[in-house]
Amino acid sequence: MRYQQWNLRPGGAAARRRMEAAGLAPLCAAVLAARGLDGPEEAERFLASGWEHIHDPLLLRDMDKAVERIRRAVEQGETVAVYGDYDVDGITSTCLLTEALAGMGAKVVSYIPERTEEGYGLNKSAVARLAEGGVSLIITVDCGITAVAEVEFARSLGVEVVITDHHQCKEKLPAACAVVDPRRPDCGYPFPELAGVGVALKLAQALAPAEERERVFLRFGELAAVGTVADVMHLTGENRALVRQGLELLGRTNRPGLRALIREAGLEPGAVPTAVTIGYGLAPRINAAGRIEQAMVALELLLTREEDRGEVLAHTLCRLNRERQAIEMDILEQCAAMLEGVEEPGCIVLAGEGWHQGVVGIVASRLTERYSCPAFIICLENGKGKGSCRSFGGFNLFGALDQCADLLEGYGGHEMAAGFTILEENIPLLAARLKALVSAYTGGRPMETAIDVDAEIDSCAQLTCPQVEALSALEPFGTGNPKPVFLLRSAAVLSCCDVGGGRHLKMKLRRDGVVLCGAYGQNNAGDEAVLKAVLAELRAIDPDMPLWVMTRKPKQTRLSYRAGAVYTFNLPAFCRHMSRSVLYINGGGSLIQDVTSHRSLWFYLFTLAAARRLGCKVMMYGCGIGPVTRPGDVALVRRVLNTCVDAITLREDGETPAQVQVLQALS
Repeated sequence: MRYQQWNLRPGGAAARRRMEAAGLAPLCAAVLAARGLDGPEEAERFLASGWEHIHDPLLLRDMDKAVERIRRAVEQGETVAVYGDYDVDGITSTCLLTEALAGMGAKVVSYIPERTEEGYGLNKSAVARLAEGGVSLIITVDCGITAVAEVEFARSLGVEVVITDHHQCKEKLPAACAVVDPRRPDCGYPFPELAGVGVALKLAQALAPAEERERVFLRFGELAAVGTVADVMHLTGENRALVRQGLELLGRTNRPGLRALIREAGLEPGAVPTAVTIGYGLAPRINAAGRIEQAMVALELLLTREEDRGEVLAHTLCRLNRERQAIEMDILEQCAAMLEGVEEPGCIVLAGEGWHQGVVGIVASRLTERYSCPAFIICLENGKGKGSCRSFGGFNLFGALDQCADLLEGYGGHEMAAGFTILEENIPLLAARLKALVSAYTGGRPMETAIDVDAEIDSCAQLTCPQVEALSALEPFGTGNPKPVFLLRSAAVLSCCDVGGGRHLKMKLRRDGVVLCGAYGQNNAGDEAVLKAVLAELRAIDPDMPLWVMTRKPKQTRLSYRAGAVYTFNLPAFCRHMSRSVLYINGGGSLIQDVTSHRSLWFYLFTLAAARRLGCKVMMYGCGIGPVTRPGDVALVRRVLNTCVDAITLREDGETPAQVQVLQALS
């Protein structure tokens, strides 16, 4: 079972009835009441996402000081540097503030440090280079809140610093001319959960006259939405308003690079992007640039106004993302080998030489999902380690690292994600202390995967299309506002059957006189087993089959066939689509006939074989099998297709489509 613990939220029946009486759809009312909203007024405030929910930027402590110093720099013709970070939040923040300052007439340059050579945040070498280039004011975005020594160094060079950040503060703040961070204990801002790009947007608005602040949002709202979702911020309060409005702006963005990237992510023309579009389509591609040491490529994609250049940069980000996926899989396999035989590690602390610093954070995320515990992954070089960690079960990473500060060279981040540096000799002590902290947090019990159920379905009469569609009013979904989950008890099973090679269970249920169709899906472990079995079968036919690496791209919608040493394979979407009863390919000649690379041909055959093993009836008509590159390949193709395809019409060069027909029904 995927979830070991089911938590049914308290019902809030009275609040639910009041919301329904006020006209709210019953399922929406059930969800909001279960999540603690007390009545129609609170529901209205939650659902509303208009301009009235965007707070005054001057409520942020030190914002007035930041505005005064920046305006003075613009008036005096100083050179200003926007100093960002290499993740999506940092890149969108850098783009936003760079454009805002340029619009004011400022002499502005952008700087994003290289992940491996410079690391996260403000560093002295970068400050020195900027000072040599004539920069007299540095404005940080999405970083800087812990840069006490670096700000002192900048001051010694005659460079002033304005900090804008959203990360947790340490006891001592940098001695900058302004420190703007909604998480400052003395800030008092109404919503402290802003992303770095949210704080940058606030600064851009504060720099504009009050009557133009809405126009500023309309100019940069899509950047705020992308950075906020990508940084996994809470989608409640002001963030909900920023993202909901920003998604609408993203759907009609005038940024050529963003438009091209949206197309690459597979969004249908005219469709309104969602938080899922950002989280699984745009964010991984933008993040890949920073992970593979080319963050400025992503920044240029957001800044460019040229259509052709936007297309080129979008393709580049997709290529970098494929490289990132291959590196990630390699490190993940090494970590899995280190953990072999360990069923419940409790807390994972692993280190390895040569691991790519830009990918260990994603690997940590994968390990937390697989082992249901916090993960700390460290890349080692010359006796020093740079680590990235991800939380599980609410364990506070920043607090834990704070309790290990004596073992660390530096650290920073959030409760759920953080980074640190450490000497290799201290890693065993760190591992022991972290495991003790996790054990104290859990009371010595293993962490469990849990699902929060919003409400129980009282009557199947509630499950109508209009009622389900009404749940879209709760979007955008994400951290702090997850997709609704409902519980239906005492349903009679009318029929059930395996689909997808036994990985899924398709059912017909009846309750309250209503017949429902449902499906129960296993996790991806079954998918991987099927694919390994298929690979073994194909290698039995041809031991020299040149299949390289396949990487998983969760929750995308299309298969992707690509030439080269690394093939991108959309495993969950592939298995979801192939588990239908029939795969029908009409006129699919382009899929086979145009394949002139032997390895691409094999990848295509692999896909067909996997579809067959996943319980799909495969029917193809008008499909060619040539040209191919090696003698005997035509016969080889026929043997595989005869094994994998239920009904097929093959066409060779010079033959009519009906000349050769192979019909085979396999159980």
